[in-house]
Amino acid sequence: MFDILMYLFENFIHSETEIRVDQDELTEELVRAGFHHDEIYKALAWLEKLAALQETDINPYFCKGISTSLSRIYTHEEQMRLDVECRGFLLFLEQVAVLDASTREMVIDRVMEIDSTEFCLEDLKWVVLMVLFNVPGKEKAYAQMEDLLFDEPDGVLH
Repeated sequence: MFDILMYLFENFIHSETEIRVDQDELTEELVRAGFHHDEIYKALAWLEKLAALQETDINPYFCKGISTSLSRIYTHEEQMRLDVECRGFLLFLEQVAVLDASTREMVIDRVMEIDSTEFCLEDLKWVVLMVLFNVPGKEKAYAQMEDLLFDEPDGVLH
């Protein structure tokens, strides 16, 4: 499923080609690219849920007058999917204002829906990029994340 998401992102994100909205055409293209139907449907559902997250207002769930010193407490399942390195990177992205509380929660939500037993920091970076690309008004954060992803010297910056 994650391979399909990466395929779509890499083939359409910087392309002048308009992203196909016809699910049947897109499915046929993905089948021609060698992907299986069940994985294609999971990936498309993942993208639909990402789009739906933009409609969700999670701010009522945050404390009034949020302090910058608050910490995110991860559930056991989240800790199993997001190792210490991934959680540290999310914190780093918040500290450098690439993510805010809302986009962080979107990223965590989308990570938890990825059907994969092997999830690593590199995968997380791509999920962050996909989320930021799909959230209106996050163009600057997207550009910062793109710089971190593509211009990073040897190793992680945090």
